[in-house]
Amino acid sequence: MKYSSSIENYLKAIFHLQNESGIASTNEVAAALQTRPASVTDMLKKLKKQKLLQYERYKGFKLTPEGKKIAIQIIRKHRLWEYFLVEKLQFGWDEVHEVAEELEHISSKKLIDRMDAFLNFPQTDPHGDPIPDGHGKFNAVPQQILLDVPLNKPARVSGIASQTTEMLELLRHKHISIGTRIEIKKKFPFDNSLELKIRNQQVIMISEQVAKNILVNDEQ
Repeated sequence: MKYSSSIENYLKAIFHLQNESGIASTNEVAAALQTRPASVTDMLKKLKKQKLLQYERYKGFKLTPEGKKIAIQIIRKHRLWEYFLVEKLQFGWDEVHEVAEELEHISSKKLIDRMDAFLNFPQTDPHGDPIPDGHGKFNAVPQQILLDVPLNKPARVSGIASQTTEMLELLRHKHISIGTRIEIKKKFPFDNSLELKIRNQQVIMISEQVAKNILVNDEQ
């Protein structure tokens, strides 16, 4: 069944919210989609009627198995398009989100499956987020925030928590991207800023706020 772009946007937003807290509220969805709570309430009624959403009184709501399945496929399309735009069309990783927001509503499953094969079945998008496979399975990897990594322990950048254009632009300027090998050489107690050594580059400084948004795993 083909759903409207608006319904797909709601399902995706609710999926992300319930992944964080197990359940979503009207106000959280309104904030995520930058719309009025009254508009959210109307849409939630529609989703419930279509059996894409279930409501728990005094708690909130979450997706039904069918609603979750649709949301995952939207996320799959979005992340594959981001990968395609960066790897094949040379977009910057800070330029692709809005374009992928439009492309994710293309409904052709054959197109998405063929693009996945053409790209050699990538596991993660350009920001390190796992790309669900054709069956909706995520292949997540253990990660920790850079701020918690001990001094002089080699690590590899595997994800970015805050993917705002501003954050991604800053990281690009500092030559930090997915796969970058880094080591913390010094932590400054005054403001929790970090001195980083990036492989084959000079030592750089980053703030605590930036370090909290860089996800890493052990260097492979």
